[in-house]
Amino acid sequence: MKLKDFLDLMEKIAPASKALPYDNVGLIVGTEREDISKVLVALDLTIQVANEAVSWGADMVLTHHPNLFDGVKRILPDHPETAAVYRLIKHGIGHFAAHTNLDAADGGVNDSLCDILGILHPVAIGEEGIARIGTLARPMRFSDFAALVKRRLGGNPRTVGGTGSPISRVAVLGGSGGGEIELAKKHGAEAYVTGEIKHSQAIAAKVLRLPVIEAGHYETEKVVLKPLISRLQAYKNGVQYKLADSDSSPFNPVN
Repeated sequence: MKLKDFLDLMEKIAPASKALPYDNVGLIVGTEREDISKVLVALDLTIQVANEAVSWGADMVLTHHPNLFDGVKRILPDHPETAAVYRLIKHGIGHFAAHTNLDAADGGVNDSLCDILGILHPVAIGEEGIARIGTLARPMRFSDFAALVKRRLGGNPRTVGGTGSPISRVAVLGGSGGGEIELAKKHGAEAYVTGEIKHSQAIAAKVLRLPVIEAGHYETEKVVLKPLISRLQAYKNGVQYKLADSDSSPFNPVN
């Protein structure tokens, strides 16, 4: 597949126009390779993922989070922000990021999150159309739903509020979704699942009487990676896509 065709394909899946204004999406690190035959897929471009891309012989690394988010003045091999980028550039490997545009896109992060949690008929809410709200197949107690979230996403979720009353209407926003608590409440959510929230936002959720499950930034967004690979493979263009073995949450649980 030609590089231009890969870029066009990603534009179909996650249109850049859906990205928030502050975001940095698309081709972050260019490559002189005209043909793309091996693409490594991960949530983050860490040095471990970059090393795996080199070892595997990847032509491109496709991630959710852009590695170069804010402006940098130096690309150094030992700087936390640029070490992975330096590694890719050294070996002629490209880097493409689909971030908030993949959050908002049909079949993107939040639709995938609804799928795995059994939230039916999700619809986009908010001006950006990123968050989703839908209905559980059957009402359940908040504590039971929180346990389901842990089973399906892994990690170590935390909860805010919640009673024994059954819930059925659930809003989701993968990643940092604490700022959309009022939006979820406004649209009738009886529970809200997101990756991470601030202390003050947890207090606000209790005031609004909206139970929240903080399920982990990585855990709520990694759900898009396998469906994304499946969608890319459906085009049958001879490209080999691989989910990075080295991609993982930066946090370790305390046992």
